[in-house]
Amino acid sequence: MTSAAPQLNPLALNVDQAARLLSAAGPKPVTPEMVRDDLEDGAPTNADGTLNLVHYAAWLLREMSRVD
Repeated sequence: MTSAAPQLNPLALNVDQAARLLSAAGPKPVTPEMVRDDLEDGAPTNADGTLNLVHYAAWLLREMSRVD
């Protein structure tokens, strides 16, 4: 009997899942604290507090393109 790995829903990730997924997909590690900092800075969440990866990525791009 094999156990299936839990499926991640990119439309509803918790902070730890988002950090792990972004770390695995990118060149630099992303910590849960970094994600929490983004949430404190206004990153969007779903009504249940989870992250939609598409909305979060769009928010990150907007933030990176801001000129202060």
